[in-house]
Amino acid sequence: MKYQWILFDADETLFSFNSFLGLKSMLLKYNIDFTPEDYAEFQAINKPLWVAYQNNEIEAKDIQRIRFEKLSKQTGIEPLILNSQLMEEMALLSHPLDGVKSTLDKLYGRVKMGIITNGFNALQQKRLMNTKMDKYFDLVVVSEMVGEAKPSPKIFEFAFSQMGDVEKERVLMVGDTLASDVQGGINVGIDTCWFNHAEENNNTAIIPTHEIKLFSDLIKIISG
Repeated sequence: MKYQWILFDADETLFSFNSFLGLKSMLLKYNIDFTPEDYAEFQAINKPLWVAYQNNEIEAKDIQRIRFEKLSKQTGIEPLILNSQLMEEMALLSHPLDGVKSTLDKLYGRVKMGIITNGFNALQQKRLMNTKMDKYFDLVVVSEMVGEAKPSPKIFEFAFSQMGDVEKERVLMVGDTLASDVQGGINVGIDTCWFNHAEENNNTAIIPTHEIKLFSDLIKIISG
């Protein structure tokens, strides 16, 4: 086996992440009909916050607070509580993407597997338990717990410290986002695999070691 460890991104690599449905479901209890237009307004605030977070300009709590300020005024509920409620909804709504479980079944026992995600602690273990996927992973590292997000080397170095004695040449990072997953792997000198299920053009200078469109294609890379 070429690789001893595979590190995966979580959202849109292992799991679906439809935050519109999560918000819509969460806000029904407050009698708010959350529309696509409302979601576009929410994302106009949310997306730049995640970019700032990845650039180490703000902290996880800033995302949780700022993106829910308007909805906090509408509901009378504190922003951090609303964020926690959204994580509860997402843990229930998220499901494995096509081919993920069958591929992990084939890899299980052959390589060690971990998750490195730019997300919040509250979601990860609940989602793994709900989807019965917790058994696959020896390691789950969340940016909120480390204090820095991908592509920062710090989150990867934290993962390496938990992995024991392993050569970087035998570690592969798999994710759907070039700027965080692939660039993060490059920053620490490990091989990378861009899970390009959206079949996007790579118009950046970020070059992954491997590229796949189907999750199941990972088997060929690991076995090669």
